[in-house]
Amino acid sequence: MTGKNYYDVTEWGVGNPYEDVGEVLNSIIADIKKRQTETDVRGGGKPGAVIYLPPGDYHLRTQVVIDISYLKILGSGHGFVSSSIRYNLPEREWADLHEVWPGGSRVLVELSSQDGEPEAAGAAFYVERDGNPRISSVEFENFCIDGLHFVDDGSGMMNPENTYTNGKTGIYIASAQDSFRLTGMGLVYLEHAVTIYHADALSIHDNFIAECGSCVELRGWGQASKITDNLMGAGYKGYSIFAENFGGLLIASNNIFPRGMSSVHFVNVARSSVTGNRFHSFYPGMLVLEGSCSENLVASNHFLRDEEPWAPMLGYDNGLDDRYGLLRISGNHNSVLANHISETVRRQAIRPSGARPVIIHVVSGTGNYISNNHIVATAEEPKEASDSCYAAQVDALTATGRLAALDVTAVLVEKESAQNTVLDSGSEDQVILDRTCNAFRAVPAVGR
Repeated sequence: MTGKNYYDVTEWGVGNPYEDVGEVLNSIIADIKKRQTETDVRGGGKPGAVIYLPPGDYHLRTQVVIDISYLKILGSGHGFVSSSIRYNLPEREWADLHEVWPGGSRVLVELSSQDGEPEAAGAAFYVERDGNPRISSVEFENFCIDGLHFVDDGSGMMNPENTYTNGKTGIYIASAQDSFRLTGMGLVYLEHAVTIYHADALSIHDNFIAECGSCVELRGWGQASKITDNLMGAGYKGYSIFAENFGGLLIASNNIFPRGMSSVHFVNVARSSVTGNRFHSFYPGMLVLEGSCSENLVASNHFLRDEEPWAPMLGYDNGLDDRYGLLRISGNHNSVLANHISETVRRQAIRPSGARPVIIHVVSGTGNYISNNHIVATAEEPKEASDSCYAAQVDALTATGRLAALDVTAVLVEKESAQNTVLDSGSEDQVILDRTCNAFRAVPAVGR
């Protein structure tokens, strides 16, 4: 494939892509802008371009600045492999590994923001353009962005590679934009994988984003976007999916891994949907609707909360106790329908000791509708943590025998919240609410 609007970073005449692909990419973008100056030529004008990253390792020492529309940066493989597993093996065992580093079309981020610098200073790809129309149709597809290492954050953690801190961001979009796409990407070991302000018609689809401090952050405000069919999981300090002041956000068919502070965290989000996802967490606060979240649908998801099984990560969590709620709702007229919610923990691990864990916690607001949620709460027997991340995780997921019933509060509606409806989501003694100002129907007891 050749053409004046198709570029291969390994064939461009400026810079060395293996030593600093940032310099090369900026030079190519400058060439596109130099050639495409006319806005209206025979019904066209600025078609943009495709920049191709063949499989290989490309160090990035200069931030890539994107200020043109219709640009696709394309690779041939997202290249994800777990850096966390590698860094928690004795280094003497690295020689026996089939692979040591991520692969595919891989960008190695050598930047980081220093104290006093804006957080965007550590971004590999920085997108911003003022004026009208908004920058549009920038696409990142099928390559890997690797933050390489985490660093000591002063917490005293024995292995600094587990801090989720390095000041690096994969993709940082600072200005309002339209119809951006992230597809088939692999992002690993970044403090912030994707940070986007003022998104409209954004598509984040079929990516692998894991072992990052936070995975997807939609900040400022936005509308009519989707996060679908991704595999992702943040660290205990950050969010797998975060959105604020958003309307019309669709989160569907994602598989969210553990360790994120929250799987989904909304702040002042309205008329959005969280449907058909599989969420797994080691902590309370899996899904949080904070502030004035209104008319959102949370339906047909599978939530699983269990305990951290991997020895190197024991002792680290999001700081929330079991009274906080697995699902925490603030706002008005939200619907929580037909979800399967599983909690399996040791009684000794419940915090504070002797507390009754809360599954769905309605904190404030009115008119929330909670119906037909199947809540399975069990206590597991104590067992030893494993040094093998993969084996420990699979064992924890598949071990369903030798479990006893765990006493939980299925739904707790605080006094600050009224005129809610709770149907078939807990028995008489599992639901706590003021029945004079909320509607309630219990799950029938067996044999009655």
